[in-house]
Amino acid sequence: MRRVADAVDAQFDLLLAVPDDPRAALFNAMRHAAIGGGKRLRPLLVTATSKLFNVEENSALKAATALEALHVYSLVHDDLPCMDDDDLRRGKPTTHVAFGEAEAVLAGDALHALAFDLLADEHTHPDPFVRAEMVSCLAKAAGPSGMAGGQMMDLAAETSTFDLSTVTRLQQLKTGALIAACVEVGAILGRVPIEGRTGLRGYAHDLGLAFQIADDILDVEGDAELAGKALHKDEKAGKQTFLTLMGLGRAKEQANMLVDQAKSHLNGYGEEANLLRAIAEYTVERDR
Repeated sequence: MRRVADAVDAQFDLLLAVPDDPRAALFNAMRHAAIGGGKRLRPLLVTATSKLFNVEENSALKAATALEALHVYSLVHDDLPCMDDDDLRRGKPTTHVAFGEAEAVLAGDALHALAFDLLADEHTHPDPFVRAEMVSCLAKAAGPSGMAGGQMMDLAAETSTFDLSTVTRLQQLKTGALIAACVEVGAILGRVPIEGRTGLRGYAHDLGLAFQIADDILDVEGDAELAGKALHKDEKAGKQTFLTLMGLGRAKEQANMLVDQAKSHLNGYGEEANLLRAIAEYTVERDR
């Protein structure tokens, strides 16, 4: 994870070199949001999946950076006063606090565009059909049937009472869709046909839910300093979560069950999938 995080930071450092013109503030805001901090779980999922199929490392890293750029864009916009109104992210001031709201909006927009620019670049993969499928995969994960739709449901949760199935759907869109896309993109890079991705899709589905349940638990039991962000936000906003609907004990049991289930989807692979198995275990063992 540290190695991938360093490699992604190096990619962003090259891609976001600050120009000597009036766009400098935009690039500085993008760098503030993208470089340093964060678990880099999503890039790790891309590279770990691609390794199953012997994808060239530089190609996987470029795609992984694209997925992280999309993730960072979502964080920048989620933190805005019109959304979650957060002041702290990854242990430092959120982008709109550090640079201004307009600059944060533009930084998020530019990171969103950068993600697709990277996936469409022939240096990421020489096959245009592979590039087109990756772009399509990420577009679906980011749009109304993915992250944007999940964020809309999250906003509605502040004034509505959601049951467990609705909260599950919300999190599958807001968090799970991009996690699933990371695994899918790794398989696409490896030219795995759709019918050959069933196990990986099952793994990603269960991993995404386990990750969010663990996040809900950390929001209550975690250390804000380690997390690098404010905790207890959902409780203060009166939102229903896995924890409020299931209780702490059952939520922990469910998260562990989902991890075991995620790993079972990888039974068709041998030791080469051990990193993916370890990532599943990490989702519920992490402290941030």
